[in-house]
Amino acid sequence: MRTLLITGPGGSGRTTTAAATALAAAREGTRTLLLGTDPTDPTDPADPTDPLHSALGAETTPHLTTRRIDPDTTAREDLTALQTRAAPALDLLGTPRLDPEEFTPLPGAEELAILRALRDAALDDSYDLLVVDLPPTPRALTLLALPEELRRYLRRLLPPERQAARALRPMLGRLAGVPMPAEWLYETAARLDLQLAAVEAVLADRGTVVRLVAEPGPAGADAVRTATLGLALRGLRTDALIANRVLPESDPDSWLAGPVAQQRKTLDEWRQSYDVHPVAHLGRDPRGADDLAALAVPPAPTGSGTVTWPVTDHLADDDGVLVWHVPLPGARRDELDLVRRGDEIVVTAGPFRRTVPLPSALRRCTVAGAALRDGELRIRFRPDPALWPRTR
Repeated sequence: MRTLLITGPGGSGRTTTAAATALAAAREGTRTLLLGTDPTDPTDPADPTDPLHSALGAETTPHLTTRRIDPDTTAREDLTALQTRAAPALDLLGTPRLDPEEFTPLPGAEELAILRALRDAALDDSYDLLVVDLPPTPRALTLLALPEELRRYLRRLLPPERQAARALRPMLGRLAGVPMPAEWLYETAARLDLQLAAVEAVLADRGTVVRLVAEPGPAGADAVRTATLGLALRGLRTDALIANRVLPESDPDSWLAGPVAQQRKTLDEWRQSYDVHPVAHLGRDPRGADDLAALAVPPAPTGSGTVTWPVTDHLADDDGVLVWHVPLPGARRDELDLVRRGDEIVVTAGPFRRTVPLPSALRRCTVAGAALRDGELRIRFRPDPALWPRTR
């Protein structure tokens, strides 16, 4: 399945763009699933007052299915299942059970519900295309970083090698009369790690791309630069920038002349760095399938590819280094920071930070410097004589 993740600043029209993209694909005969992640978005076909109801209802558009995530229900089901699995430990502690009605969503429950829905939808072979209306950009970037960060925390807090004494736990469990909580803890961590790994696999898949939506203007330009930087640091591939609500050319004496000129300036700047697709302002909020079709959004991408961070060998040159190329479009030198920590390197770019494992060859090297050129961070590594294999 191809997966298209759509995000943009709040109020940029990302939900409308997602709906129009899904509708266009369905009308071409592509089995499409539109997944809404915003509790307030208009993707619920059960609401007859929804202006997009006629476009998104599966009963009126063949090949199109819409689904909206219910984080409250998902969190309640997860907590109930967790309580069931932890029953032996709770019995040992004499802790009474909680009724499902007592559960309320915890912080982070919505994000985990979105990730689970994304994983399940991407693995459903009933569809050819998955269009995901992600939350606004800041939340979307946090959401997309969550699987990798949670897996890293699990590995640090519960490293697999600590399970060496696992053979002793059954005996201890028989002595106590119940399974030991430590075994349950490791099993739960392993189960969560497997689920997060499945989400990571979806995000890293060759058929997964991110599409940005923004209105051309100073605020939109800042939001796009920040979003592009955050996505690049996570190694996510972007395919296009939808310049939404583009105003028509007007008379120089019209009051629209100023906004039009400002939009034109931003569009010219964007075209130097992005694959820009202007979408005209209809003069009203889109209502129904005809208005969505009139937006003429670009079709979902059919190609595939991944973002790579290659290592080039310059050992035979005068520098005698290995260079790690990290694409960071939109990065600024004064916002970059690098910290080597064991076999990992912590990269800070603007408001974003990511801890990345070093490629195997670079683990036996020391950092010799870094430079930002043409939107690419180039980190130089020099072989450590104490660790690098010697040639006779």
